[in-house]
Amino acid sequence: MIIDNLKDSAAYIKKKLGDVKYEYALVLGSGLGDLADEIEDAVIIDYHAIPHFPVSTVPGHKGRLVAGKLEGKYVIAMQGRFHFYEGWSMNEVVYPIRVFKLLGIEKLILTNAAGCVNKEWKPGSLMLITDHIKLMAECPNLGPNIDELGPRFFDMSEAYSKEGRAKALEAAEHIALDLKQGVYMMFAGPNFETPAEVRFARIAGADAVGMSTVPEAIAASHMGMKCIGISCMTNMAAGILDQKLNHEEVLETGERVKKSFQALVRETVRIW
Repeated sequence: MIIDNLKDSAAYIKKKLGDVKYEYALVLGSGLGDLADEIEDAVIIDYHAIPHFPVSTVPGHKGRLVAGKLEGKYVIAMQGRFHFYEGWSMNEVVYPIRVFKLLGIEKLILTNAAGCVNKEWKPGSLMLITDHIKLMAECPNLGPNIDELGPRFFDMSEAYSKEGRAKALEAAEHIALDLKQGVYMMFAGPNFETPAEVRFARIAGADAVGMSTVPEAIAASHMGMKCIGISCMTNMAAGILDQKLNHEEVLETGERVKKSFQALVRETVRIW
């Protein structure tokens, strides 16, 4: 049973962390994992040590949990997430989010590297996700419902918490950051999107495209967690500029903007 595995994983992590009440979980995307190095009094747990936990395989993802204090709040950060394109099922992709819920965490901050669809923006921009589009058939809640986590049918009208988004915008104002707001559209990957797919995404109302985040946001909604998402526009999506896309550019842009990204997440944690 999935719920039994989740409880095993949560029990292992809790034993490592003690009785401290953790408030936030942070999922750190490609090129953005260095924020975890800012966590104080850190306890580090490798994914492979946690019973039933998947192990990330993507370059730039260290594959470990880092737990401790950030801006005076107790947080658990994922240095590396799991993607559908790696061959994981959607249930496996969201496995850590469900474990965080069992640990009593109620606030989730998701980050990712994304292709920029909005022609008015440029690489290096940060976008607060207001909503998402998922046209893929796969979903983390297919199959029998896990009643201990949430209801069979659940609302997605506020997948990204209004309260959390307001705090993120306030945080951006505090640090004088031009934080964009927009819609994120998920594609399966691992190939980058085609120019035609990017045109379709723009027509559909998307400002950014990527290969993650949406499953985690769905799982969070199912469990009643408050979730926000922040995308780093690491490149202009296919067809906007006359250039080919590569993962190295994703990592390079993430490195260039990591200070402003870290400042935004830190300030959001501080005031939310």
